[in-house]
Amino acid sequence: MKFAAVCGSGLGSSFMVEMNINSVLQELGVKDVEVAHYDMGSAAPDLADVFFVGTDLADSAKHLGEVVVLDSIIDMDELKTKVQAVCQEKDLLS
Repeated sequence: MKFAAVCGSGLGSSFMVEMNINSVLQELGVKDVEVAHYDMGSAAPDLADVFFVGTDLADSAKHLGEVVVLDSIIDMDELKTKVQAVCQEKDLLS
């Protein structure tokens, strides 16, 4: 399973979300998920199973497949809730 954080330029914000997703996965005890980050121009449906994007990129990310839209990319509570929901849906929680 692979998750990806996507932002406009693929630098700061997507890398921060990637690190935060990794923290949430560790906290949840989920081990078999690889997390990466991309800019919108490089992101492609075959690069990840689930893509996390901010609301500003929601429309641009529709072509990626399964997209989780974050209302705030810095809200750890929101991120944890949404990552946990995806993990439950994908049967990744033990």
